[in-house]
Amino acid sequence: MILMGSLSAGVILGAMALASSVEAKNAVIIAAGDIARCGSLGHGKTAKIISKMAGTVLALGDQAYEAGSLKEFRDCYEPTWGKFKDRTRPAPGNHEYRTDAAGGYFSYWGKRTGLKGKGYYSFDLEQWHVVALNSNLQDSAMQEQNTWLAADLERNKRRCILAFWHHPLFSSSSHGDNPKMRDIAKTLFAKRASVILAGHDHVYERFYPQSPTGKQYLKRGIRMFTVGTGGASLYSFKSSHPNSQVRYNDRPGVLKLVLKPTSYKWEFINTKGQIKEMRTAYEAWRVPAGEVSHPDFNLNPKFTECPLRVISRRFSCLPKRSAFGGKAEVI
Repeated sequence: MILMGSLSAGVILGAMALASSVEAKNAVIIAAGDIARCGSLGHGKTAKIISKMAGTVLALGDQAYEAGSLKEFRDCYEPTWGKFKDRTRPAPGNHEYRTDAAGGYFSYWGKRTGLKGKGYYSFDLEQWHVVALNSNLQDSAMQEQNTWLAADLERNKRRCILAFWHHPLFSSSSHGDNPKMRDIAKTLFAKRASVILAGHDHVYERFYPQSPTGKQYLKRGIRMFTVGTGGASLYSFKSSHPNSQVRYNDRPGVLKLVLKPTSYKWEFINTKGQIKEMRTAYEAWRVPAGEVSHPDFNLNPKFTECPLRVISRRFSCLPKRSAFGGKAEVI
């Protein structure tokens, strides 16, 4: 009896250690853009959400209104989101470029922006490769960035890819689509990137996995999020984009993603602490050849996570078939 008890304790401790090891391989990202304007309250409220979480913060552009000057970064951004500066990875927005050559942005962030004046760089988080890109570039500078991106992704050894920048490729809100980012998205699509995050439109919007041309592509499309909810005044939705799946513009908030070795899950949390949606996705193209999974089995909110295993060809862990390709949810 004593021996069996010791063995059971050993098994339990071993299982706990294994669980701890698996958890250690996860990375957490907290993301939003369109953040701080002096005198407004929204960015202080979203900062309170972040203060309760561990993880890497992605600032998706338009961080300091109106012009992204160094003074505005120090006076408006620094007192709230600046508390997380040491764990923040930024991308520049169009408001940063209202200061000549985004000088305030590059001065405030220093080496965290990659090469000064470029605004694009990459880094690894556990099993994920993360790429920050500059959607403000034009013509030859944008082409140079895309050439750099292709080379960076060719060198990448991580199995999953997430990219972020300011201007969304697709949007149902005021600013609409930004086709200048299509070539960048095509480069990411060719390397089977999983997620793109953007801001610019002051709303939360999530799309079905899709190709850079806007074709719904559940098996290997990129899931794109617009998270322009960091604190600036929110916009309305002017249309319903064909692949728009979820839209929300009631309160500011942040997107939290847990990046796992072969999957990811996300939740959008508003400034009242309400989780407005929670989902998990598995990467269909990451499983061994000949086996089948599905990247979007969690459209139904009652499913929050499935066991970490290959799903059978019948997709037995999926919601009912009608959940796919349905109308967008307004939450």
